[in-house]
Amino acid sequence: MPSKYSTIPAITELLAGARDDVWLVTGAAGFIGSNLVEALLVNGCRVRALDSLATGHRANLDTVREIVGEEAWGRFEFFESDIRDINACRTACEGVTRVLHQAALGSVPRSIEFPEATNDANVGGFVNMLTAAKDVGVKRFVYASSSSVYGDDPTLPKVEDRLGKVLSPYALSKLVNEQYAAIFARCYGTESIGLRYFNVFGPRQDPHGAYAAVIPLWYAAMLKGEPIYINGDGETSRDFCYIANVVQANLRSALTTNPEAVNRAYNVACGDRTTLNQLVDRIRESIVAVRPGFESKTEIVCRDFRAGDVRHSLADTSLSQNLLGYAATHQVGEGLREAAEYYVGLFE
Repeated sequence: MPSKYSTIPAITELLAGARDDVWLVTGAAGFIGSNLVEALLVNGCRVRALDSLATGHRANLDTVREIVGEEAWGRFEFFESDIRDINACRTACEGVTRVLHQAALGSVPRSIEFPEATNDANVGGFVNMLTAAKDVGVKRFVYASSSSVYGDDPTLPKVEDRLGKVLSPYALSKLVNEQYAAIFARCYGTESIGLRYFNVFGPRQDPHGAYAAVIPLWYAAMLKGEPIYINGDGETSRDFCYIANVVQANLRSALTTNPEAVNRAYNVACGDRTTLNQLVDRIRESIVAVRPGFESKTEIVCRDFRAGDVRHSLADTSLSQNLLGYAATHQVGEGLREAAEYYVGLFE
């Protein structure tokens, strides 16, 4: 199966001049991390990976290996280590040019249930990685932040310089990441860029487990004829962002030569809202496009709103467009069609 990352000009053209760099992807066995590894390898780059496999899956990397082929896989090196171990972080960073830091303990509900674990991984581990990158002279440190940092601010669309009160330990951990990155820039001259992801989805996002994201969870439920649970009345809305857009944003951040673009945080999204009710219909339509004649036997069940969730989310992406050159290559419908191919294959 060919890699989509070999055919997207916004990605292939970016990486054409970066093949001499050594890239480190943390959380490389996870959903976003494995897509970054795929994009880098298929475009001729050398990649080092760091993952504890606590929430990532080695099967994701096996899939990448199948897609990119053995020649490209020869440029890949894997460290099974934890970012909470500073020595492991230093070892992984040695000789690295650019870091794409995705490793974290995700999920708002999990952070409310386990705040200490969230802080240890997302704050302690983040500082370890920043320190290791600083110590070995990494050129650029790009890290995953989150739209959850906007908290209870009701303003739409979300703009980078206007934040509310955060609503969960997970959101707080990502806000602290941004503040630590700013401190390292001031104290040590570290170049970093934070990316505030808005509801990322796509192939290899895990549909299993108590903390699965809504899109893979609903694909699984619909394909298996199980109930779909909506928190609230279904009119909650999100700016869902396909994984290829996230990959592009990471690469633009890692490679930009614009001095004004560095040491900032950016929204990464499509700039469009989809309600949960609309999302159910669009997931059903995307499955039918892949499996003609499919008839959903899924019951839709509404339940209470979930603690820590915001009602609406929509990104203003003008800052990332102006300073990074970012522009979404996939809108929600296109992304859902590609995601449907993956999940239909997974549950056949």
